[in-house]
Amino acid sequence: MSYRPYQLIERRRSRQIHVGPVAVGGDAPISVQTMTNTLTTDVAATVAQIRRSEAAGVDIVRVSCPDQESTAALRDIVRQVNVPIIADIHFHYRRAIEAAEAGAACLRINPGNIGSAQRVRDVVQAARDHGCSMRIGVNAGSLEKHLLEKYGEPNPEAMVESALEHAKILQDHDFHEFKISVKASDVFLAVAAYRQLAEVCDHPLHIGITEAGGRRTGTVKSAVGLGNLLWGGIGDTMRVSLSAEPEEEVHVGWEILKSLGIRHRGVKIISCPSCARQGFNVIDTVAKLEERLAHIETPLTLSIIGCVVNGPGEALMTDIGVTGGGSGRHMVYAAGKTDHTMPTERMIDHVVELVEKKAAAIRAEQTAARQAAE
Repeated sequence: MSYRPYQLIERRRSRQIHVGPVAVGGDAPISVQTMTNTLTTDVAATVAQIRRSEAAGVDIVRVSCPDQESTAALRDIVRQVNVPIIADIHFHYRRAIEAAEAGAACLRINPGNIGSAQRVRDVVQAARDHGCSMRIGVNAGSLEKHLLEKYGEPNPEAMVESALEHAKILQDHDFHEFKISVKASDVFLAVAAYRQLAEVCDHPLHIGITEAGGRRTGTVKSAVGLGNLLWGGIGDTMRVSLSAEPEEEVHVGWEILKSLGIRHRGVKIISCPSCARQGFNVIDTVAKLEERLAHIETPLTLSIIGCVVNGPGEALMTDIGVTGGGSGRHMVYAAGKTDHTMPTERMIDHVVELVEKKAAAIRAEQTAARQAAE
């Protein structure tokens, strides 16, 4: 390509905070988040779920802490994983303090919902003592009564006002290590709320379309909503909320970022929808390659095109390309140039070998460049 789409995205300026070692906001990469759906008290199951999310490339994981048993389990969970953990707290301030003591890197809590000023001070002090940041999480489905009475219904203005009220409580306690989200299941409402909030503050924003739905519908809604915000430069960390396993949320989150050229991880497959011209079963081939190449973290591109109509052109723009040919033999391209042919029966294994070899070469080049720079 003669241009880089990401250069067209002017990212909103925001303050930077930290969720454990992960920087959020400022010039830090947009981080990908998910949330466990196991019982937190089931440490083994929760840790296993987090590890699968780690393998998928997650940066931050949220864990619900509804009771004292959960915050007690959190201590064991934190010790066994490699990503920072956000403790999801609702209303009970003691759970927030316990989570901070247990090693949570961030507390998801709305300070206006936890009671007296003294309770807020206690939570803020616990966060300071244990190096926790916070996330203020406004949701269109649970707005405060006085805002619903004022505005009559959940709307962007009500959501932004709620967020700023909670933020002011923390600011009044001289606590500024927090990010904000204003989520809704309605794409238009969520996008409008985030846009308005982005205009009136410099807090880092965690973006998401909440309760987006199942794997297919939720992916589409999230891609539309989050893609809209990210294209507009809004968002410092993100979660795709699906009625699916957490690692699937991570995969979709990465695909959204990759499609906009914002972050790159793993193999980006460019493939045709297939038609009667295809020289091999494109749909089955791509499905198998996605599974076989899921372990690759090094960013590279692979085109899988069923015939010669678009295949050579797509291969010009990918690291490795495959174009369907006749008589069961297909052309393999390297860096946009014809390289060799291969038979249908060897296609999957051969492409995996090529990608693994290319990824290893890229890693070696990067290592050499770092060593030379040092």
